Amino acid sequence: MLNICQINNIYNEIDIDYICKVITLIQLEYIVAVDNYRHFVTAAEKCFVTQPTLSMQIKKLEEHLGVQIFDRSKQPVIPTDIGTLIIRQAREVLKSSRDIDDIIARFKTEVSGELRLGIIPTLGPFLLPIFVGNFTRSYPGVSLSVEELVTEEITFRLKREQLDAGIFVTPVNDTSIMEEALFYEEMLIYANKQHPLLKKPEILIKDMDSPEIWLLNDGHCFRHQVVNLCSLHEHSDDELPFHLEGGSLETLLGLIEIEGGFTLIPELAKDKFSEDKLSSVKHFSDMTPLREVSLVYSRHYAKRSLLDALKGQIIKDVPAHMLDSERGEVVEWK
Repeated sequence: MLNICQINNIYNEIDIDYICKVITLIQLEYIVAVDNYRHFVTAAEKCFVTQPTLSMQIKKLEEHLGVQIFDRSKQPVIPTDIGTLIIRQAREVLKSSRDIDDIIARFKTEVSGELRLGIIPTLGPFLLPIFVGNFTRSYPGVSLSVEELVTEEITFRLKREQLDAGIFVTPVNDTSIMEEALFYEEMLIYANKQHPLLKKPEILIKDMDSPEIWLLNDGHCFRHQVVNLCSLHEHSDDELPFHLEGGSLETLLGLIEIEGGFTLIPELAKDKFSEDKLSSVKHFSDMTPLREVSLVYSRHYAKRSLLDALKGQIIKDVPAHMLDSERGEVVEWK
């Protein structure tokens, strides 16, 4: 019979790294159950497994450790001396694992901490003023940082955990990120005050296929939506005063006011227009094209409460009619 000092020496010499590689929480649950009920069949029933399964896992654990945890020659079964120490530690490990679950549960429901958000440039100037102040006042424990980035850069950073969430136009058909629709924004026409489009009783989608249309550069999803919607052909830009690879919607609007032509704008952009400028905005007559704006995040992002708070604030603050996906037809951009 080993004395307690010898047992402790054996216990202390166990390679912890080795144990971590071979011991599972399930195995620890099984040995604790056998210790509680002192009967393999009863322990298996309480663990909702078959007795052979439970016995096999405990046997594997004993083989890995090189010690016998239970004295099976006794009825009821009892732990060996070293088994008693191992079971005591198993109870601590299982308690710690439950503590981790509790920490994660609190973490997921606590609306605080850092939130790194990416938003596309055709949304940032118009959407952020609507909700960001209300959000930071409602959740003072949240440290919010926002960057304006194109969709591909937001996706890239989400996958590398350099951002926690993004707001851009969906679907993007990327299985590595999650998308949750926020609202549906109409795509509208904005033209120079002297442009013939504004005098037409009806403006059709096909009217957009013109060399007079100004477009954002190729990095913007809104450009691709416009091209997809209007089935635009390649033009030589001969009817524009110069070629522009526009990175800013505001730049295009300023050029249109002075130089002529037209473009398409997202619905939120017009909310800051003066009455005079609103006269240059028109709806399509043959359809209501929409872009789906979503909250996106990595599948591995844990703090659900922050995302729910952000989503709830945006949905609360955007115009109510924009929550209705049935008011038009969503235009994909990819």
